Amino acid sequence: MSTFKTVRGMRDFLPEEAKIMKYIENQARQTAELYGYREIITPVVESYELVAAKAGEEVRARMYAFEDLGGRKVALRPEFTASVARLVATTLRNEPKPLRLFCVGSLYRYDEPQKGRFREFWQSNFELMGSEKPEADAEILLLTNRFMKNVGLKNFTFKVGHVGVLRGILSQEGLAEETQNQAMQRMDKKLYDETLKIVKESGASEKGVQTLQKLINLRGASTTKVLKDMAEAVKDYPEAINAVKNLGEILNLTAEAGEKLNVKVEAGFARGLEYYTGIIFEVYVPELDIALAGGGRYNRLVELFGGEPTPAVGVAHGIDRIMLAIQEQKAKINVKETPPVMVIPVNENLNAEALKTAEMLRAENIPVELEVMGRKVSKALEDADRRCVRHVVIVGEKELKEGAVVLRDMQKKEQRSVKIGELAATLKRQAS
Repeated sequence: MSTFKTVRGMRDFLPEEAKIMKYIENQARQTAELYGYREIITPVVESYELVAAKAGEEVRARMYAFEDLGGRKVALRPEFTASVARLVATTLRNEPKPLRLFCVGSLYRYDEPQKGRFREFWQSNFELMGSEKPEADAEILLLTNRFMKNVGLKNFTFKVGHVGVLRGILSQEGLAEETQNQAMQRMDKKLYDETLKIVKESGASEKGVQTLQKLINLRGASTTKVLKDMAEAVKDYPEAINAVKNLGEILNLTAEAGEKLNVKVEAGFARGLEYYTGIIFEVYVPELDIALAGGGRYNRLVELFGGEPTPAVGVAHGIDRIMLAIQEQKAKINVKETPPVMVIPVNENLNAEALKTAEMLRAENIPVELEVMGRKVSKALEDADRRCVRHVVIVGEKELKEGAVVLRDMQKKEQRSVKIGELAATLKRQAS
């Protein structure tokens, strides 16, 4: 018989990893609560048109798309924002703004599997809908900063850019949106020569090409200097000037909030999704060359899906990538676990009594593992020892007659008789 393996690009998480994943997810939920984001749950399968609308050619080419049995073209969601925008354009259209929405779950892209990049991956997603103010963008940056700190990561950096700067130049140079998208796709992949070739061949002026070239080379950790150089580079492009100002306002607000964000501005930075209209950012740690989080402003997506004009900004945090970063940094995570108590019957006639004792303890919120292998007491104790179980309850005939059981402390190698009615309280005292 052939042995089955996971499908390429998919993976199993064993208990130890699942524990870290759940820890990160819980931190994301706590962050959502701290900032007033309400959780929604959207379907894994969406209509192809919806998720393809503004995904960008790279994502479109890598979607799990198929026809369902009803002949509809559908796809596994490659990201969350389209689903949230659909919801805001329809069911939530009359909700008071701003809307702060949070979701978490698995996403699917047919990427080439490599370190930190799989075909099934997990994200927590935060969207702030209804405000075009820089305070909203600053909130998304600050929220991400807090989340990264809370999961225990160190030395993470925000790479920040602004799509409005690049689009401002390309629009003024008369490039059609489709051509702009192609240029931005190349910039996202750092294929700058190809970008400039597309722009040149689409009829942009020499000045336009040179301005883009300048921006591509503009980057640094001194935000004031980079922003000043950007403003100088785009001085003949009014839309781009406004975008540089907008980026400056957002970064000033985050600095004034008292949180020291480690920011690196890159004027020629672009992201693969076509719906961005303003600030864009990604988060990195020195140990990995993949983004742990990414987001930005998108002001026209809800409208595209038939909703009211709704400015919006959001971020997605890669839960499995953050786990990888935690492992690389050997970060200490604080997962509170209550070790289980093991209940062992002395012989098979006492199985029902052992089960009854286990259920009584569980009703008191004490985790219990019941011996279900029919092992002798000595073997069962060896097993408990191997699995680092601290307390064992032995159910024996002699003790039962007195309404008691034997409680054994595996660390101290001590045991004593305890009345069944006092067992839960005794275990709770010893655990605290």
